[in-house]
Amino acid sequence: MDLNSASSVVLQVLTQATSQDTAVLKPAEEQLKQWETQPGFYSVLLNIFTNHTLDINVRWLAVLYFKHGIDRYWRRVAPHALSEEEKSTLRAGLITNFNEPINQIATQIAVLIAKVARLDCPRQWPELIPTLVESVKVQDDLRQHRALLTFYHVTKTLASKRLAADRKLFYDLASGIYNFACSLWNHHTDTFLQQVSSGNESAVLSSLERTLLSLKVLRKLTVNGFVEPHKNMEVMGFLHGIFERLKQFLECSRSIGTDNACRDRLEKTVILFTKVLLDFLDQHPISFTPLIQRSLEFSVSYVFTEVGEGVTFERFIVQCMNLIKMIVKNYAYKPSKNFEDSSPETIEAHKIKMAFFTYPTLTEICRRLVSHYFLLTEEELTMWEEDPEGFTVEETGGDSWKYSLRPCTEVLFIDIFHEYNQILTPVLLEMMQTLQGPTNVEDMNALLIKDAVYNAVGLAAFELFDSVDFDQWFKNQLLPELQVSHNRYKPLRRRVIWLIGQWISVKFKSDLRPMLYEAICNLLQDQDLVVRIETATTLKLTVDDFEFRTDQFLPYLETMFTLLFQLLQQVTECDTKMHVLHVLSCVIERVNVQIRPYVGCLVQYLPLLWKQSEEHNMLRCAILTTLIHLVQGLGADSKNLYPFLLPVIQLSTDVSQPPHVYLLEDGLELWLVTLENSPCVTPELLRIFQNMSPLLELSSENLRTCFKIINGYIFLSSTEFLQTYAVGLCQSFCELLPEITTEGQVQVLKVVENALKVNPVLGPQMFQPILPYVFRGVIEGERYPVVMSIYLAVMGRVLLQNTSFFSSLLNKMSHEFNQEMDQLLGNVIEMWVDRVDNITQPERKKLSALALLSLLPSDNSVIQDKFCGIINISVEALHDVMTEDPETRTYKDCMLMSHHEEPKVTEDEEPPTEQDKRKKMLALKDPVHTVSLQQFIYEKLKTQQEMLGEQGFQSLMETVDTEIVTQLQEFLQGF
Repeated sequence: MDLNSASSVVLQVLTQATSQDTAVLKPAEEQLKQWETQPGFYSVLLNIFTNHTLDINVRWLAVLYFKHGIDRYWRRVAPHALSEEEKSTLRAGLITNFNEPINQIATQIAVLIAKVARLDCPRQWPELIPTLVESVKVQDDLRQHRALLTFYHVTKTLASKRLAADRKLFYDLASGIYNFACSLWNHHTDTFLQQVSSGNESAVLSSLERTLLSLKVLRKLTVNGFVEPHKNMEVMGFLHGIFERLKQFLECSRSIGTDNACRDRLEKTVILFTKVLLDFLDQHPISFTPLIQRSLEFSVSYVFTEVGEGVTFERFIVQCMNLIKMIVKNYAYKPSKNFEDSSPETIEAHKIKMAFFTYPTLTEICRRLVSHYFLLTEEELTMWEEDPEGFTVEETGGDSWKYSLRPCTEVLFIDIFHEYNQILTPVLLEMMQTLQGPTNVEDMNALLIKDAVYNAVGLAAFELFDSVDFDQWFKNQLLPELQVSHNRYKPLRRRVIWLIGQWISVKFKSDLRPMLYEAICNLLQDQDLVVRIETATTLKLTVDDFEFRTDQFLPYLETMFTLLFQLLQQVTECDTKMHVLHVLSCVIERVNVQIRPYVGCLVQYLPLLWKQSEEHNMLRCAILTTLIHLVQGLGADSKNLYPFLLPVIQLSTDVSQPPHVYLLEDGLELWLVTLENSPCVTPELLRIFQNMSPLLELSSENLRTCFKIINGYIFLSSTEFLQTYAVGLCQSFCELLPEITTEGQVQVLKVVENALKVNPVLGPQMFQPILPYVFRGVIEGERYPVVMSIYLAVMGRVLLQNTSFFSSLLNKMSHEFNQEMDQLLGNVIEMWVDRVDNITQPERKKLSALALLSLLPSDNSVIQDKFCGIINISVEALHDVMTEDPETRTYKDCMLMSHHEEPKVTEDEEPPTEQDKRKKMLALKDPVHTVSLQQFIYEKLKTQQEMLGEQGFQSLMETVDTEIVTQLQEFLQGF
């Protein structure tokens, strides 16, 4: 592409590509796409976006196309890669001038220079860093800023490379420029501190911007540029100097307004200082050891003493708390149980920590956390009143939760209390002791203090296990507080029910649960919405607990379920509805069929909620989870839900519908439990299976559930299902088998096995294309035992239950293998005998014995030749399935089942699903469970003896090992 002639053409097309008119825009984009691989195109783009007289939008687009071109065509091995000559020209052009006037374009140019540096610096671009170093020294404000911006992005990109050779290059770079980077940062920092008092806001902002950028460069060099940074005096000097600089910047906040650009930049710089320390501690904990004392002194003084008053801000306090927490928890600072085994560095760090965290210091930190940081703020109390659902979302982990002060203080409290519980437990117990008895509702401060202390007791529940008699405290103190109905007491009602939820799995006597359930019923009718939502949360923790007993809960079930449903209707926020639905689901799951009398209202409401939540896929996921537990609780009665249930399953599992991305996993689970609990198939339930073929093509982690669903249809209505879908299903299986894992193959063949078991006539016909695949696997001796086992199970079903089909299959395969049928049968039996140890399940072992015995009596020489192997398998199966009656000394086939056997269901067990009942009925028709192996062997041997005569039969038995014969005779005593 000739630069002179092409520039005007490319400029015109770029201009068209910025148009809002699609008729103009689309052809321009197509043309630009074609030019992407043209030599010279990126040189033209460079000329365009560095020409400051052109339209900003056109230049912006030129930068973006250039950036995308680096990603696609800069590497030497890339298709249509740029020539080395053009790349050399482009590299030179990119760093000729750092004078871009538009901030957004300047940032994009800095990013694309960094992208090239990642690939070419320093080997193909050795002049980049020296050029940047020189450019940041110039006096021109614009050029200096743009060079510094580029310097930062280049450093950031090079620091992110992880290969050993790249790391070595970055270490060399860091060593070479670190001193300069420190000087640069100190210069800009000093300039800023001098200008703060001038009142010239634009000058202050300009120098502060440079301070921030140079600090960003230093952060990357310090954290990523040295293997053992503690051995570098410049690095440690910079890090030790951060604390003094931080003090200076925090003091500057007094003279800078609270609502302007300077304030915002100042706070960002302060936070960046703390990030340097946190990153360094994370990456180099041992090198950080000399900084532990100063870091703790600084953080504790600003967060827990009056030093920080008037200068700290929330994000800074969070960062300081994170610094304390990381030092407290750091494994590099914790000695081994055997102190002598610890490294000297660990022992030194541990000693520094122990020297700092004295009893007075820890006590003050604990008291300040509880009495200051745990207090509900005016802002929080206002939010509680004006937006109660928003308040509960924030409290339980909203989007901004992890960056806010409250969770950070709670995590710090938990970590410090865990680390120093012997010192802090008496402190917290003393705080509890001062708060015994009711609190005056007129004293809001006292109420908030008690709320804060109860919060601490809840957070430290595991640590306080041996120190608090929670059962007595619950009866004597907490329960009465829950009964105080005054509106001003609601923070404590909410906190007490939360506190009980924290202790329920730690220490709570089972006998007290009815009292708790009574309290929960009352609180679910509380006048305050926040209290009701918190109560629902504690209810979930209670029913989820290991010691939950259904019999204790049932007297309160109707009331609780009704009140939870009313709460679900009342709340309006998506997150809150999800939360309440989750509680309802847990209740339904735990009480199972006992829920049936009470779900009518919920069943009627869910379709409306589903419709309202069309734009909220996560809420729909919660509805699906609720439906799963509802169907399990309703059992066969869930059929009444089909008008709503089946369209929901249809939508959730349709991969052509966008919501499936969110709903598929829960939708498949709902589909499965619906089948398992369905009393009979319906046309609509059968029709949903049209969604299955695309799901099998996905081959996702949901494949296992898909196979369970297919099996569910086979158990539910094998004839209708196989006649409708077997052809397409068989085609999908044939495509899947060569590609999926061993486990996947087993899942496919289990479906075939179940089809043969449920429908011995139709099954083999419908899955006819797969059976030769199985046959080949047996003949060729499949190497994976678990796959061979299922192959033999499928072969056994066909041989035992559909002899004529087995003969036709044998005939077909004899042509494929170019062998006589008898010879091929002999090879099958021989492989069967050789690999029978691959079968681990007694049911399948018995099936193999029954199948091979079904070949008897026979005068076929091949079968008689394999007689020994058939008897060996039969005796092995007898050992697996026969149990001896100790009184009568006789043997009984433990696989046999009768219609009179009804499994006993204990209170803790779930009742059998409709599918469980279908499997039981199927077992009552299955030869494995209806035919006595002992008797079957006896009858087969007897008829074989009648066919051959005594002498001929005796000759046949002599081919069997005498020990096997002896064992067989023992099993057949009494026949």
